[in-house]
Amino acid sequence: MAAAVQESPQSFTKGSMRRKDNSLTDSANQLPQLQKQGNHISLEDFILERLFDDSLTHLFLFSLTIVVFLIAVSANTLTIFLICADLWLHMPMYFLLSQLSLMDLMHVFSTIPKMATNYLSGKKSISFVGCATQHFLYLSVGGAECLLLALMSYDRYVAICHPLRYTVLMNRKLGVMMAIISWLEASMNSLINTIILMHLPFCGPRKIHHFYCEFPAVVKLVCGDITVYETTVYISTILLLLFPIFLISTSYAFILHSVIQMRSAGSKRNAFATCSSHLTVVSLWFGACIFYMRPRAHHTPLQDKVGSVFYSVITPTLNPLIYTLWNKDVAKALLKELGRSTVTQ
Repeated sequence: MAAAVQESPQSFTKGSMRRKDNSLTDSANQLPQLQKQGNHISLEDFILERLFDDSLTHLFLFSLTIVVFLIAVSANTLTIFLICADLWLHMPMYFLLSQLSLMDLMHVFSTIPKMATNYLSGKKSISFVGCATQHFLYLSVGGAECLLLALMSYDRYVAICHPLRYTVLMNRKLGVMMAIISWLEASMNSLINTIILMHLPFCGPRKIHHFYCEFPAVVKLVCGDITVYETTVYISTILLLLFPIFLISTSYAFILHSVIQMRSAGSKRNAFATCSSHLTVVSLWFGACIFYMRPRAHHTPLQDKVGSVFYSVITPTLNPLIYTLWNKDVAKALLKELGRSTVTQ
């Protein structure tokens, strides 16, 4: 009995040590599983807020949005077709215009189809990859459009201030380079911003208070340090918004100086006709961008949604209409194609 009593503390100690070792081993085995679960959670779907509800008024607004979307797609597609089909439009200015129409097409397709699909199906979710793709596309296209409009202002400057040297200073090769620079710089900027944002930790319910993955709405879901992301956004704002505005302002300052020096009223009217389309598109686009980049404390979520609808649907719809109605060459090309289709029929 004494021997048994003496051995019992030792056996108890050994048993407790074995249990501790087993618990540590189980914890070590469970750690990779927890990490996998954490990785899985980071790839969960986001929940988008619906732009329209089920009321009759919102059903009408949804139908109106789809009609405007279809007009935007048709008008921009027609503009690209006319510029490719008509030999008289094979000029750097119209090549840049075709790139602008392509950007507008991609802009409307990056947000509206997903919004319409969720509304018609009753769903609100968007996958992690879908949200990242949407974020990348709308930032790429928006940034590329800012740069392209700035470079198009140089084309207008050369056409008015140096008309006799236009074919030398503004050739097709330079136009292609302008388009490539716009696409590449904006895409690289968007890729960097998207990678940084989507690698941040998201906490709580993944409900985005917007109808698409707009970066300020997504950032509100982050529960970690966003200093690096904010720095990249500030740099992007300077490169893709403030710098293009500076270039456009400089170009039009030179244009205005040249127009003031013109003595003929006809020359001034031609200069105005040359710049009016581009200046109107610039005012619409950058006006919407400046509204969009205001501090969030100065506007409500409803104003954010209305502004997003304006620059993601309304502006891409108006751009080709402005260039088609105000530009004589594009209008002639349109009438020519309509005449051909009438003769064919």
